[in-house]
Amino acid sequence: MIVVQGTCDPAFTGVREIFEQNFADGRELGASLAVYAGDRKVVDLWGGVADRRSGREWLVDTPCFAFSCTKAVTATAALLLAERGAYEMTGPVTNWWPEFGVNGKSGATAEHLLSHQAGLPAFARPVMAEEAADAEARANELAAQTPEWTPGEAHGYHALTYGWLAGEIVRRHSGKTVGEFVREEFAGDLDLWIGSPDEVIDRAAKLTAGKRPPENGADAPRAVDDDNVLERLANAYVDPNSQLNRALNNPHPGKGGYNNPVVLRAGWPAAGMIATARSLAEFYNRLINGRIVRPDTLTDALRRRVDGPDRTMLVNSSFGLGYMRPSATFFTPKAGRETAFGHTGAGGSIGLGDPHAGLTIAYLPNMMGDQLSGDLRAYRLTEAAYAALA
Repeated sequence: MIVVQGTCDPAFTGVREIFEQNFADGRELGASLAVYAGDRKVVDLWGGVADRRSGREWLVDTPCFAFSCTKAVTATAALLLAERGAYEMTGPVTNWWPEFGVNGKSGATAEHLLSHQAGLPAFARPVMAEEAADAEARANELAAQTPEWTPGEAHGYHALTYGWLAGEIVRRHSGKTVGEFVREEFAGDLDLWIGSPDEVIDRAAKLTAGKRPPENGADAPRAVDDDNVLERLANAYVDPNSQLNRALNNPHPGKGGYNNPVVLRAGWPAAGMIATARSLAEFYNRLINGRIVRPDTLTDALRRRVDGPDRTMLVNSSFGLGYMRPSATFFTPKAGRETAFGHTGAGGSIGLGDPHAGLTIAYLPNMMGDQLSGDLRAYRLTEAAYAALA
């Protein structure tokens, strides 16, 4: 029997009960969860196994790979530089990245790069994990590519290329990698790394594939109710030529998947962060309370730049400047559908902030699964947190 450890405010007992039930039902191997209400950390829980092979226990300071939760942190770094006047959000990218203007991309703006409108959702050729460690080279490669649509005329999830596009904003205007800038500017005291040292990699949770029990069909909410869309998603997921498959799987992480130290050291700025849930929740708490960027900067960043059919994900998605907004790809309880923002990650992870509710949530599991079958662990935890506020 898994013993969940940590603390939980009595008002948020429902959150703890769902977290514990996920373990009891076989939906978790190991995980951590943190919730802030206002400036109070009201939930700080962890439990289970960090490494299935060795049986290593998940400890209070065990960090976990956070997949695309990384994008919100990378976007915040770019926003901070824009706030300081380093570049114009709606000005041409070619003002500071002249090489980007070739092959029909001369009208691209930083806003397009940050909201999945750049038309570069995948690399044109297979890229290996070792190559992906060179951020400047990968950015240059994308700059030379012909876009799959004219920037600004559509949007499609840039699952991995996003990091080298948004990351180039940071690199060109600060002279630092995203990971260096983030730690120097607003996360130096947090257990949060985009590009991890070996001692962090050694104690990080190891991701593992897992089969979880199906959700109760009658009770399980669905972000997408169209079975035809679900079938198209399933087909695209396994079709090597589909935009979805090309966006999600290139660069390929190589041997060991996203446990590969080559990937973890490199800190891919779209999906390379290792963090604890308590630090990711603290990041969002600082963000919604004006301690990273100004409140007006965040308010503008949350304005939906795109909202509708996503050329990559094949369902409706919605993005501000780097942050997901509630949609079929960021399934959010009714109480947060107008005010929440953040980012999900493959395997079920989530980071969420809600300035209106004063709520921040981070949940990081190491058991992966088939997302097309529906992973409601994060949703149910988020739903319980909103219910506790009410």
